[in-house]
Amino acid sequence: MIIKAILFDLGGVLLNWSPLALYQKHFPQLSANEIKQFFSEVDFHAWNLEQDQGRTFEEGVADLSARFPHYAPLIRAYHEHWLDCLLGPIDGTVQILERVSQSGVKAYGLTNFSREKFALTREKFPFFQHFKQVIVSAEVGLVKPDPAIYHLTLERIGLTAPECAFVDDSLPNIETARQLGFAAIHFQSPEQLQTELTRVSALPFLTG
Repeated sequence: MIIKAILFDLGGVLLNWSPLALYQKHFPQLSANEIKQFFSEVDFHAWNLEQDQGRTFEEGVADLSARFPHYAPLIRAYHEHWLDCLLGPIDGTVQILERVSQSGVKAYGLTNFSREKFALTREKFPFFQHFKQVIVSAEVGLVKPDPAIYHLTLERIGLTAPECAFVDDSLPNIETARQLGFAAIHFQSPEQLQTELTRVSALPFLTG
């Protein structure tokens, strides 16, 4: 099957994203272990995923602060200083995205992201211009690795899974994509991504 489109995750693939960095900047008195203890105690990942499913950050902050009042300043800081999680683009992957776009192969984003934080991020990074479309979890009410978001994406872009390469740094997301028939690549580095994309797509521009 000829690859007609490449779908990119954002955080960890095109963007260096680190909540730990935010807390180290705004709470320098806390050790890395103390911050990680906070993440574990409040189940930070699951809480954050609720925003990715469409809950507003104000609602999320209020809910978690009510359950963990001793952590309220840390919880609110994540909302108020969220952009400090973004440490910049992953340049090598951005270069691949640019070459994909310039080649005529369609580039799409498929990301778990809060609606309000996605808007801030899109304004900040010019590489978004290379996407034909970005499917944002909070906007559709579904999150990876739920197969439903992959099916919805295919409906929107008018392609089948075998016609698409999918790039993500999350192994569960990759495993679901593979089960659905995508040429799925578990992202490790831009160099590895270029090698894998060349293998699965046979697109000559990727080797340039």
